[in-house]
Amino acid sequence: MASSWVPVPSESDFPIENLPYGVFKTVRGPHIGVAIGDAIFDLYAASQADLFGDAVPAGVAQAGSLNPLLALGHDSWARLRRRLLELLQSDTMDVAAQDRAQFLVKRADAQMLMPFEVRDYVDFYSSLEHATNLGKIMRPGSEPLLPNWRWLPVGYHGRASTVVVGGTPIVRPRGQIKTEAGNPEFAPTRMLDVELEIGFVTGAGNSLGEPIAADRAREHIFGVVLVNDWSARDIQGWEYQPLGPFLGKSFATSLSPWVVTLEALESHRAAVPKQEPVPLPYLRSREDWNYDIALGIELQTGKMREGGVSADVISRSNAKYLYWSMAQQLAHATSNGATISPGDLFASGTISGSEPGSYGSLIELTWRGEKPLKLSNGEARSFLEDGDTVTLTGRCEAPGKPRIGFGEVSGTIVPAR
Repeated sequence: MASSWVPVPSESDFPIENLPYGVFKTVRGPHIGVAIGDAIFDLYAASQADLFGDAVPAGVAQAGSLNPLLALGHDSWARLRRRLLELLQSDTMDVAAQDRAQFLVKRADAQMLMPFEVRDYVDFYSSLEHATNLGKIMRPGSEPLLPNWRWLPVGYHGRASTVVVGGTPIVRPRGQIKTEAGNPEFAPTRMLDVELEIGFVTGAGNSLGEPIAADRAREHIFGVVLVNDWSARDIQGWEYQPLGPFLGKSFATSLSPWVVTLEALESHRAAVPKQEPVPLPYLRSREDWNYDIALGIELQTGKMREGGVSADVISRSNAKYLYWSMAQQLAHATSNGATISPGDLFASGTISGSEPGSYGSLIELTWRGEKPLKLSNGEARSFLEDGDTVTLTGRCEAPGKPRIGFGEVSGTIVPAR
């Protein structure tokens, strides 16, 4: 493990082996930076001081979004990461120690912004356990998985314009909801839910009509974020047949402000679960494409916050449970010749484990409200109420390996307008 001249607390999510990218704002911003310890290394300031040389064009380092960097492609990403490691390792930065502070900003003093402009957004349905649970809940008495699920990564097109950075308030959506009489009414959702997901952002794209093979996914995937694809289950339940999710999903999707690169995750790779039947050839890869990322959902109600009560952890899951990997998701999304662009976001879908405490959504954790969660302050929840704050966390942590954290993505529910 490497050391840095930037102090890094032992329990930090952001050691020098991580260096996730984000966009922050202070009196200096918006600037691109990488997180290290409790600080942000400002790429704009470093570029102004000509510390990058030909590792990255000045205009890219001085941009207010990651999109220009995403467009450069894998070789440029690797070259910039090597230079950042050189600059941040102990005794290697070619700037006097007393001058190094000009390149750092305290994370506590920075406002985090959207790290990239989301050009397009697709959400998959890649967890076997989640899909099975939803099938049992929504179609009791029938086969939980539809016939195509084990053959391809099922997904839907989301709405890029409503993807927001963590911390953005989430307005309770209104929509058509089926009543007990069988007719719909237009009302605020009463079944607002969380979805514990990860997502990947792409860089350099492909030409129209040219698929991306699963074994070439690494050339196109820049990094990974935490994703909460907020869901209105009652709106979704009325509208989703026969064409799938629409307004029950498109009102908001939150993502974490830090993008963790694939290079940082390399030592935490995990095998994809056994897939039966064997996927078709275009979905096969010679690499292990899952990652051992411990995930969690925390819930703090308005009463808990007012009383100074910390959030309850209501679920612990792991990205290694995903049945369909990122490489397979990308290969399938482009298999018909569809193009990707720098800044496209592909989310995994809710990630659930096999035990009730590892389910990644309230509809599973409460079995559609039949078994409300009992919270530490005596309250109960079947679905989210106004004033509730949901926080998703993610971290890779294993003996002998660097701890790689994602930070968090949170959102507080505010009343319908």
